[in-house]
Amino acid sequence: MTVSSALRNKIRSRILTLGSWITLGHAGIAEIMANAGFDWLVVDLEHSVVSIEVAGDLIRTIDLCGVAPLVRLTSNDPDQIKRVMDAGAHGIVVPMVNCPTDAERAVAATRYAPRGSRGVGLARAQGYGAAFKEYLQWQGDGPIVIVQIEHKDAIDQLEKILKVPGVDGFIIGPYDLSCSMGIPGQFENQDFINAMNCIRETGRRLGCSAGIHIVEPDPQQLEQSIRDGYTFIAYSVDIRMLDVSVRQGIEKMRGIKL
Repeated sequence: MTVSSALRNKIRSRILTLGSWITLGHAGIAEIMANAGFDWLVVDLEHSVVSIEVAGDLIRTIDLCGVAPLVRLTSNDPDQIKRVMDAGAHGIVVPMVNCPTDAERAVAATRYAPRGSRGVGLARAQGYGAAFKEYLQWQGDGPIVIVQIEHKDAIDQLEKILKVPGVDGFIIGPYDLSCSMGIPGQFENQDFINAMNCIRETGRRLGCSAGIHIVEPDPQQLEQSIRDGYTFIAYSVDIRMLDVSVRQGIEKMRGIKL
């Protein structure tokens, strides 16, 4: 678990890490992205048709490439957390964490009793039983837990959420956040900008790694996010990188004058 330990230490120290999002259930895509040089990759179960079986294949592929596999859950479900952790995920990204109880529940689901509530099984994470002792030691403080702040209600509870032991960092969900504020997709709205600044600055004040998802593969936005102080950055997603690359190539071809 050296890869996950190194990543967790970077996140907790607010050292910049760069990852991306996977929504297409093909191991080749996971392998290509893992070998590109990302620090971590998130297998997205919330907004994809990836099954738990396919998620296991993606987790294995990413892990074997030496990159930390994380899983964005469909919801804060301890049964799903148990399954993806047993499959070898190094941590979880938890949607809609709106209060400290939500965060406590997620952290507990990644750890065995007495520190948590996760059931014990023997699967890939535990070396199919051969590495149970090593995994038992790791799971006490090893799993990475990233909470998603994506509702206006979470802002009022943010300091308490980020102080929950075991929460390593947070990532803002801009679309859901704007919808909860009644201004869906209006990212230039001053109220939305103020909310984003409040979340980021609260994280900075508490020493908690601030994350953001740059959906479009835009290097300039990536640079600006780094300058703004975000340290857990998801750079685009497989479908947007594929779509943008294809469209740019076609546009370039159509513009050539022979």
